Amino acid sequence: MTVIDVVRGDITTLRSDVIVNAANSSLLGGGGVDGAIHRAGGAAITDECRLIRATTLPDGLATGAAVATTAGALPARWVIHTVGPRHSSTHDRSHVLRLAYARCLLLARSLGAESVAFPLISGGSYGWPVGDAVAQQVRAVREAEVSVDLVSLVAYSTQIERLTRTAVDRAGR
Repeated sequence: MTVIDVVRGDITTLRSDVIVNAANSSLLGGGGVDGAIHRAGGAAITDECRLIRATTLPDGLATGAAVATTAGALPARWVIHTVGPRHSSTHDRSHVLRLAYARCLLLARSLGAESVAFPLISGGSYGWPVGDAVAQQVRAVREAEVSVDLVSLVAYSTQIERLTRTAVDRAGR
């Protein structure tokens, strides 16, 4: 059974087998978590992402998909990049958001990882309402068909940490 831990802080400093990157489809860095992971991990991550783009994913990473690279200088073995959906007030994309988490866990398990650290996917510039992004995150981890020993949900603010702890506590009942 997976233990879910809620951590407040910077995902790039967390020791974990896998750090998940809430990536943009280009895989070449950007703002938020994506840019922070590329900066902290160094050129090894960007170089591997460029190779992936040049070979297997010339059009970029699809929404909900996941791909692994080295972690470079990060305190992890791998980075799993995934692209969360943009929020829409007219189309329910929550299943795609949960799929991104599930695919990351599946890929982590296939790598032999025992621990995974997740940011709040789609909770930043993708416009997903934070409360619902947290609820989808916790639901996805709880309902995943594949598990790892430890999942750390990394909150970048006190508000998100509080919402995440509440959602984990409710889901555990």
